[in-house]
Amino acid sequence: MQTIRVAHSPDSDDAFMYFGIACGAVRAEGIAFEQGLLDIESANQAAGQGAYHLTAVSAAAYPFLAARYLLLDSGASMGDGYGPTVVVPSGSQISTLADLSGKRVAVPGLRTSAALALSLELPLFEPVSMDFKAVGPAALKGEVEAALLIHEGQLTAAAQGLRVVADLGQSFQARTGLPLPLGLNAIRRDLPEPVRVAVARAWAESIEYGLTHREEALDYALSFARGMDRGQADRFVSMYVNDWTRRLGPKGRAAVTSFLGAAFERGLLPRVPIQYQER
Repeated sequence: MQTIRVAHSPDSDDAFMYFGIACGAVRAEGIAFEQGLLDIESANQAAGQGAYHLTAVSAAAYPFLAARYLLLDSGASMGDGYGPTVVVPSGSQISTLADLSGKRVAVPGLRTSAALALSLELPLFEPVSMDFKAVGPAALKGEVEAALLIHEGQLTAAAQGLRVVADLGQSFQARTGLPLPLGLNAIRRDLPEPVRVAVARAWAESIEYGLTHREEALDYALSFARGMDRGQADRFVSMYVNDWTRRLGPKGRAAVTSFLGAAFERGLLPRVPIQYQER
């Protein structure tokens, strides 16, 4: 029995994807899955050391991880006309992204897709990296002029006294006609090919199991839904676990290529081949 260490974020959408494996409905012969919970920036850093066999990573971090990992076609979180939001305190005079040029913006990690998406829209700003749960409060306390919200913060901003200045998923789609790649899943290259295929299939089956057993999977996901009621958690899961998550397909892969390609051209990321593990 080979143990496969899996890392995903402690969020309702990732938990929803993992439910089929967690409840034992999905298995892979000869493989035992060991679950690890890491915020996305910590997962990016751990992947840099090859700490997990299968891991959630930011799309923006993949160029730094490509030597160790292949991407999976399943498990993606795509912002289809929505995505990370730039917010300011409700009483702020700032009304557009351009108003934030040269200003301090709290971001949930420098190698997150959200931070890269903001860099593509706002070339000059001062990123202040902190835990994703701290970015909104930092803006409210005046430690920064704005905050970049991911995860459930996208749905709870108004309740926190924050006002949305820009939705980066909307901006990316308006410019490219494609969804914004946020989180992807990656598998270690040094695993034997049959193991990689078996893990990739099990992961895809776990996602499918959650989608076809939605209420049970949502019950499991609710234990990871910080500050959200069932309705909000259901909405959040619907945003980031959907047909794009089942399989990126040609359009989803084109979105990854477009997102990373724009960053390559701007000198924000190194250029590397984008390679996938097929199943």
